[in-house]
Amino acid sequence: MNSFITTRHPISFAIPDLQTGCEMIARWPLSNPTQAATELERWLDCLWATPPDSDTLFRLLEHAYSAASFIAEELAKRYLNKALPLGELEDAVFQRTVSIWLRMSRAYAQCAESVSVEAVTTQQTQRLAPLLQRCIYYTGMAIVEHQHARREYTAGLWLDLHGFFARAETLGVDKLDVPDRPENSNHATHCAATYLSLLLSEMAGSYGLSLRQQVMLRRWSIQWAQLTRLERFGVGEALPPQLVNLKQDSPLQAAGDGLSTDHFRRIESARLVAHINQLRLQLRQRIPPSQLALGEDCTAGQCQRLLEHLSRAWSQAKVARKFRRRATSGIAKLCTEFDEMYYFVCGQAFEQPENVLAYSRREFDALFTFRHQVDSSQALHLPQEQRHFSTDHWDVVNQSANGFRLMRSVAGRKMTHGQLIALCPHDGNRFILAKNTWLMQKKDGGLIAGLEALPGLPVAIAARILESSGTPAGKYHPAFLLPATPAAASEQSLILPSSWYRPRRVLELFTDGVWQVKLTQVIDDGPGFERVGFVIC
Repeated sequence: MNSFITTRHPISFAIPDLQTGCEMIARWPLSNPTQAATELERWLDCLWATPPDSDTLFRLLEHAYSAASFIAEELAKRYLNKALPLGELEDAVFQRTVSIWLRMSRAYAQCAESVSVEAVTTQQTQRLAPLLQRCIYYTGMAIVEHQHARREYTAGLWLDLHGFFARAETLGVDKLDVPDRPENSNHATHCAATYLSLLLSEMAGSYGLSLRQQVMLRRWSIQWAQLTRLERFGVGEALPPQLVNLKQDSPLQAAGDGLSTDHFRRIESARLVAHINQLRLQLRQRIPPSQLALGEDCTAGQCQRLLEHLSRAWSQAKVARKFRRRATSGIAKLCTEFDEMYYFVCGQAFEQPENVLAYSRREFDALFTFRHQVDSSQALHLPQEQRHFSTDHWDVVNQSANGFRLMRSVAGRKMTHGQLIALCPHDGNRFILAKNTWLMQKKDGGLIAGLEALPGLPVAIAARILESSGTPAGKYHPAFLLPATPAAASEQSLILPSSWYRPRRVLELFTDGVWQVKLTQVIDDGPGFERVGFVIC
């Protein structure tokens, strides 16, 4: 935990009472999150060095909740949804944001330590419930920050979280209700629910979800955590596929034979899965997500897709892989830009088809200036501007019939979750198209990525939008045709630039000839691309 708390501020003052501390909070410049973060860090460091009595310390920390959360959220905007690996400045802001969450957790832990020394009665022991719940919450926010930024967990994070929960469980206050937020005493939670909400996010595979899905998942995990239970194992009881090990610095552990179960807990989620299935049924009945408390910022389709994923993940049923994954080794070549992918798929750079060649202003000016040198009897030809196309090299960790797990050092271009990729496998000589479905930046700055191959061998084509009158809306752009693949139950589709899809929009495609298609549906999408269904006009 302390590895993140790297910025130390000189202790030039003490905070003797509640009023002094609250007045300092009121002066934090929230319109300047960077400066406000400095003030918050200095304030927390002073509380650590010269803490007031435990009751005053607790009330000060509760009062700081809204400001601290706002500061951390504003800082996080500088690196969320950014391509990986993060730049030096973005990485520094990430480290600072995590440090704020951990400083808050450390301050509550300090308060809890002073209470536990005095805890000789049941009433005094119960004072620890809100303190430990806050320790779990703020340590959990550091974990959530790692998930949202797609960063590998730092050593000790999960062990700290398990430790706070284990202490609450040992004292018997893990299910004692406490206010969920300092300013919202009407809504109660407890240590076990806060802890379970983080485990549920991990079970759902946060690194394989978009940031929007991660935000929805976090909100739902908090709402529904109390529909789950954390249980000990009975003697001779069968172990589920995934376990919580309170003595291990990881969220979940695969079950094994001959293991002592003293520190193991299992998540009972039957009620939660039943609730999810009921929500999916109600969405199919066209009940809006807002009426189902799913949120105002998501569509029914987005909710349905994520709930389907969560129903499988949280049921904890061991599902056999459709395609067996096997360990392998080798070097795969990747590229990510449309022009690059076009070049490596078909072996030549993209050019406008001759029958629709349009000239830039620079080319037109050159033609006009040197028109006396042009032989009017010769066909007009303008050389295409040469570009150097290159690929990144990634180590193959394992693969299956429809996917790859790859790893790369710091060197190379940045990668985005959900991105379209052209990939030449280590054991092949042709480029295929794939989508980045899992992405994480390692502690040393390297990347680990999971890629799902799109069905069918891609055909590089040119595409342009046609107006309703049938006239072209502009130039051709690089695009790809994926043929139907009956073995994968996949129909033919097009890979187009983002925002091209409109219901029933007509495109003109150029391959060995010109033909028109009508778009029917969006099958998949990601940063910079859409995969759409079509019919030939």
